[in-house]
Amino acid sequence: MRHQRSYSTEAIVLKHMDLGEADRILTLFTPHKGKVHVIAKGTRRPISKLAGHLDLLNRSQLQLALGRNLDIVTQAEGRENFLHLRADLWHMTCGFYLAELVDRFIEEHTQHANLYHLLLETLRYLDADAQALQGQRSQIIVSTEDERRRSKLLLRYFELHLLFYAGYEPALQNCAYCASELRAEVNGFKSSLGGVLCPQCSRLWERSLSVKGLKTLRLLRGTPWLDIPFQRLDTHLNIQLENELEAILRGLLRFHLERDLKSWSFLEMLR
Repeated sequence: MRHQRSYSTEAIVLKHMDLGEADRILTLFTPHKGKVHVIAKGTRRPISKLAGHLDLLNRSQLQLALGRNLDIVTQAEGRENFLHLRADLWHMTCGFYLAELVDRFIEEHTQHANLYHLLLETLRYLDADAQALQGQRSQIIVSTEDERRRSKLLLRYFELHLLFYAGYEPALQNCAYCASELRAEVNGFKSSLGGVLCPQCSRLWERSLSVKGLKTLRLLRGTPWLDIPFQRLDTHLNIQLENELEAILRGLLRFHLERDLKSWSFLEMLR
């Protein structure tokens, strides 16, 4: 029986690490093999034909040869490079944050086709958002706080759906402790209990959650991104609500990962 010595896959480059004088170890996210580590030989040389197709966040079609420890990239053809996203420091950092989240949450060689497509679509939305801003200005280096509103909401959307696909979806309809139906009132939240808590369980609250906060979380979780009514949302979105949503989801992510993410400090610095 003849054994297959190579295979083809599309992949998004999540991370890379230098190896020796000219090589790199890449962390790839693929739709069918999940997260894998591979070697890209010679990609740090100026004459490398592969390097431009293997930048961080690129989606490429790859041919890989089976290796003893790590498979080896033999061919690469770039499919999407998200150039608009890379032209703005904020949007680029958001993209790197998405990649870091996926890398931290997903184990190697575990298929996550839904999460792969979520990451790809979210990168496309970020790229389109950056393109729209660049169309309004002749030169763009760092977007303003007001211009980041939609992209920050997109990060919350991605975080919620990532938690769902990873098996950690927070309770948003019923109290995470007593299971009573949540009402349109100030509720609470506790990461270690996995979701929203009703006022009767206030002794367990980690932080409070406003009526608008719960409503927005439910909207982000239950509505496709392109169907979210942004014009209606803008009437109640403000810095306080944005910070509330970020604190809720960051607390959940920190609890499940048991660590902070490197991208968090850089996103804070850009503010």
